[in-house]
Amino acid sequence: MDHAEWRERVILVDKNDREIGTEEKLAAHRDGALHRALSVFVLDDAGRLLLQRRSLGKYHSGGLWSNSCCGHPRPGESTEAAAHRRLREEMGFDCELRPILSFVYHAALGGELCEHELDHVFLGCFRGQPDSNAYEVSEWRWITVPNLTEELSREPWRFSVWLPIALGELLSRGLLADS
Repeated sequence: MDHAEWRERVILVDKNDREIGTEEKLAAHRDGALHRALSVFVLDDAGRLLLQRRSLGKYHSGGLWSNSCCGHPRPGESTEAAAHRRLREEMGFDCELRPILSFVYHAALGGELCEHELDHVFLGCFRGQPDSNAYEVSEWRWITVPNLTEELSREPWRFSVWLPIALGELLSRGLLADS
C-alpha cells in the first residue's frame, strides 16, 4: 500500500453534507467517521456500464469489481473536480459528468475498516478505450445493467460493498435503465 494514499485527508461532513472537519483517510475508515465521497458511473453508446476491478494493492476492497471510479474530494476541492481527477487517475480519460444523486451509507469492509460515506454519484458517457492505471485498476470491462444485476445476485462477494448500494439507488430512482 502506498502510504501517501491513506495519509490523504478526507472531508468530514454531517448528514446534510456540511463540512465539519478533515481526517486522514485511513483513520476515517477505521473510525467510521461520516465523510464525503464520490462514485462515477460511465456508460458507452450502447448503454453498457464501465466496471473496473480494483488493484490488489488497494488498502481495501482490492481485487473486487466496482463502478467506473470512486474516491474522495480533497479539502478545498469540489466534489465534481474530484470526480474528474479520479476518472483521469484511475481510468486514464475524462468525459462530461453529471451529478445525479447523493446518499449516505454505512458498510463493513473487513479488517476493522468500514465505509460511512455521503456518496455523490456522477453519470457520464465515453466512446473510447480506457487507459487504466495499474496501481488503481487491475482490469476493466463493459457490462449491461441486467447482466450486472444478475452477477451481483449470483456472486456478490466479487464486488465492492458500495456498488450494489449505488446501483440500487440509481435503479430505484429511474436514473439508469435496467433493460
